[in-house]
Amino acid sequence: MPKEIQIDLFLELSKTNPIIDVRSPGEYEHAHIPGALNLPLFSNEERAEIGTIYKQRGRVKAVQRGLEVVGPKLAGFAKFALALKSDNILIHCWRGGMRSSSMAWLLEQVGIECTLLTGGYKSYRGHVLKSFEKPLKIVLLGGYTGSGKTDLIKLLKEQGEQVLDLEGLACHKGSAFGAIGQGEQPSSEQFENLLSLEMEALDGEKVVWIEDESRNVGKVFVPEPLWRQMRVSPLVKVETPFEARVERLMRDYGSYPVEMLAASIKKIEKRLGYDKCKLALEACERGDLEIAAQISLLYYDKAYGNQLETRFGETLPHLPSVNFDGGNAVESVERLKKIAQDINFGAL
Repeated sequence: MPKEIQIDLFLELSKTNPIIDVRSPGEYEHAHIPGALNLPLFSNEERAEIGTIYKQRGRVKAVQRGLEVVGPKLAGFAKFALALKSDNILIHCWRGGMRSSSMAWLLEQVGIECTLLTGGYKSYRGHVLKSFEKPLKIVLLGGYTGSGKTDLIKLLKEQGEQVLDLEGLACHKGSAFGAIGQGEQPSSEQFENLLSLEMEALDGEKVVWIEDESRNVGKVFVPEPLWRQMRVSPLVKVETPFEARVERLMRDYGSYPVEMLAASIKKIEKRLGYDKCKLALEACERGDLEIAAQISLLYYDKAYGNQLETRFGETLPHLPSVNFDGGNAVESVERLKKIAQDINFGAL
C-alpha cells in the first residue's frame, strides 16, 4: 500500500521527487501545485460523465464505468511514469481519494514507489492560504507610472536582495496597458499558488522589496493577509523626471500595434475624461505616441498622487526617496539598501 503524508512533508519531498497530479486537465489548467505534471485519470468529459453516474446511479455504477474508461489507458500511464526515472513519485488528486489511490496502485505494480498527499490538492490549498500570514519585513517601492520601479526590483534581485515580483507572477504590469507584451494571466488561484511558493522561500528576518501595487494586478488579486501587511509597510518613493518616464513608456510599449495601445487608452476613458481620451486616441492614430503617453501619464500621476495623500497625509513629503533616471542604477540601488538598513521595523 502506498503511504500517505501531510502537505508540509509532501512539498519538502517535491524538491527532489516528481509530483503527478491525476485530476482532469480542466482542474489542472485552472490551478495546480507549481512544478506538478498532469497525468489525468479521466478527461474533462469522462470526469463529468462519471460524476453524473455517481449522483444518479450510485458509487458502484460509477466505479464500474471508471474502470471501463481507465482500462485502455493503463499501459500509457505506466510508460509516462517510468520515463520519469524516479524511485519515488508523489501523487495527488482533489481530496486524496480514489483517483490518486488507483494511480498509485498501478504504478507500484511496475515497481515505482508512490507517496500520496493526505487530503489531496484541497489540503495544499489550505497550506497556500495560510502561508500568506507569514510576517515579512516589507519595503514598498512607490512612484509614478514609468518611474522604473520594475527595473529597480530586478536590479535588487540581481544583487541578492529578497523581492516579491507581483507583476511578474501575475503576468501583468498593473495599469490599463499592463497586459500588453505579457503572456496569459494565471487564474487567481494559480497566482496564489505561485506567490505562496515565492513567499515560503523568503527569510522573514531580512527585508523584502515589493512594488507598491493596487490590490488587483490585472484580473488577479493580492491575498488579503499580504495586502494588509503591504498597506502598513514603509514606502520609498522613486523619483524620475517626467521626460525619462515618457521615454521608458515609449521603450516598453511603442513597438506594439497602435490598435492595441488605443484599446488600452479606451479602458480609462471615463477616468481620463472624454476630451483628453479623444486627444490621446487621435495622437495614436497619427503615430504621435509620445503625446498619447504624456496624456496618459498625467492621468496616472493624479490618481496615484491622490492615493499617496490619502495613505500618508502630512507625512508624505517626508517619505524617503531615491532618484532614478535609468542611468544611475548602481547609485539608486545602493541608496535603497541604505534606506532599508535604517528602518526600525520593530517600531512599525
